[in-house]
Order: sequence, then C-alpha cells, then structure tokens
Amino acid sequence: MTLSVARQMIGAEILKVRRNRSVMAFALLLSAGVIVIMFGYTAIEHSSNPAHNAPAGGILGFTRGVRSLGEFLGMLAAVLIGAEVGTADLSSGVFRDLVTTGRSRLALFAVRLPAAAIVTLCLSAFSYGLVLIGSFALAGGTATPDLSLILQGAGWIALANVAVAALAVGVGSVTGSRALTLTAVIGWQAIVTNLLVNISSLGSARDVLLTPALTNLMPVTGGDGSVFMAATTAVAVVCGWLLVSQFAGAWRNETQDA
Repeated sequence: MTLSVARQMIGAEILKVRRNRSVMAFALLLSAGVIVIMFGYTAIEHSSNPAHNAPAGGILGFTRGVRSLGEFLGMLAAVLIGAEVGTADLSSGVFRDLVTTGRSRLALFAVRLPAAAIVTLCLSAFSYGLVLIGSFALAGGTATPDLSLILQGAGWIALANVAVAALAVGVGSVTGSRALTLTAVIGWQAIVTNLLVNISSLGSARDVLLTPALTNLMPVTGGDGSVFMAATTAVAVVCGWLLVSQFAGAWRNETQDA
C-alpha cells in the first residue's frame, strides 16, 4: 500500500465518521459542549457570590478543563469516535465488498486508528482551545497556566484520548457491534477500572490498568492517587494497551468471515 493510497483510505474512514451526524454531534457535546457549560456555570457561581466561589478560570479552571477532557467526558467522546470507526464497515455491511476488491484486510484495519485519532484530536484541540480561553478570560486576577503547563496539558489530553480511541477501535473490530463496544469500553474504563483501583489488596497488579497509568502522567493535580508508578512504567502501560488492542483488532479482522 503506497502513501497516496493510505491517505485516501484514511480520508475515506474520516468521511464515514463525519457523515454520522449523531455521533459527531454527541461527541462535540461531550467535549466542547461540556467545557462551555462548566465554565459558564462556575462563572455564574462566582459572580453571584465571589466571596465563597473562586473565579471560573485561572489554574483551577484550567485543571478542571484538562481533567474533563482527559479523564471524563472527553474520554467518552473518544470512545464514541473509536467505536464508530472500528465497527462502521461491519455494521454498514460493506466489509464483504471491501474484501472482494482484493484490498488487504490488514490494510483495511490499519487505517482505522489514524482516522479515529485524527477526528478525536480535532475535537480535543477545539475543546482545549475553549479551556484556554476560559482559563485566561475568566481568571479574575488569579494565576493562569504558563506555556509549559499548557503544552503539557495538550500533550496529555492527546495521549489519553488517542489511547482510549485506540482501545475502542480494537474492541470494535473484535466485536463488530457498536453497542457492545460502547458498553464494554465505557464500562471497563468508567466502572470496572475504578473498582479495581480501589482494591488495595491487588497491589502492583493494578499497574497494568490504563487509567492509573494516564493519571500518573497527568500534568495537573487532582488525580485519584491510589496507584503510584514511575513515568516510564506509565508510558509502557499506555503503549501496551495501544499495542494489545490493535493486535486483537487486526487478528479479528484477518480471521472473521467477510
């Protein structure tokens, strides 16, 4: 597969997601929409009672925004995009047609993650821009993030969202079901992982979980803090989840009936 063909295939995958207006609208609501609501609500709180409510922006607002995009609702948007990309060919019934063209199954799978990552990062970048605007415009005289923290926040959000999107792409390619993928990935990340993190008897076994690894890399304060690991270990865990999910998806794509 040449670079030109790869670009065309990735573009086609991106177009499939963009045409699904319900997925794009809900993903935008979960990312950018929530940021607007969060800053708007806290700004109203501050204006109504400045003595008891901190300004909506500043370092505190920046921290809330970064955590929202990387840990919470931004993660859900990434799962939506990843699940859509991972299951689109099977759910729409075009996988058989794509295989009969003679295109490599591995190539068909390989373009899914780049497409999901591009769409996810575009949403994340737009939402992060809103976080920065709110953090500076609504700082109310409090300290604001410096350039180093801004860049670290951008990098962490990108890493967290792409990792979760990759997991959804892999699971979606394995299950072939958008609903099952959403249930499995969101349930694992939002419920099961949090339960396992709080079981102290598991000890270092919790180091293999994706969420604690990402939390230990987070550049702002306020993470769970139940599981501590070195930065190199955390990076290795994130890379491991990326590789395992993609290997599983590629294997299923190669072996399933067209």
